[in-house]
Amino acid sequence: MTPDLVVAAARQWLGTPYRHQASAMGAGCDCLGLLRGVWRTLLGPEPVAMPPYRADMRDPAYAGALRDAAEQWLLPAPQPMEAGQVVLFSLSGVAPAKHCGILVGPNRFIHAQERLGVVQANLTEPWVRRISGRFVFPDHPPT
Repeated sequence: MTPDLVVAAARQWLGTPYRHQASAMGAGCDCLGLLRGVWRTLLGPEPVAMPPYRADMRDPAYAGALRDAAEQWLLPAPQPMEAGQVVLFSLSGVAPAKHCGILVGPNRFIHAQERLGVVQANLTEPWVRRISGRFVFPDHPPT
């Protein structure tokens, strides 16, 4: 998938309010909902139904589920970091990834954040330190 298509699809979501477990452009989404929406724009229907999940970082039921899904449905990203790549973040040290976004350049990304909604933000050093994985969307939906 070309980076320009991914970035354009992600930018359509800017301003969408934050809503846990949602994935409706303009109405609400969380960080995973943003990725799900970009997937639908680029590749069509989502490959699997999304199970319910908690908003907090203490949910042991789905520890590692974000990375597992990325490894199953996305492709490993090449070096270096560039626009269009999906980034996973571990927000508390060595804990599994619990947040994600889409790079729009080497120093900027789009993500959904509580109280802010879908925003474009600077990829500052604290964010960079928390990156735990990078992926790209496939060119075609899975068969």
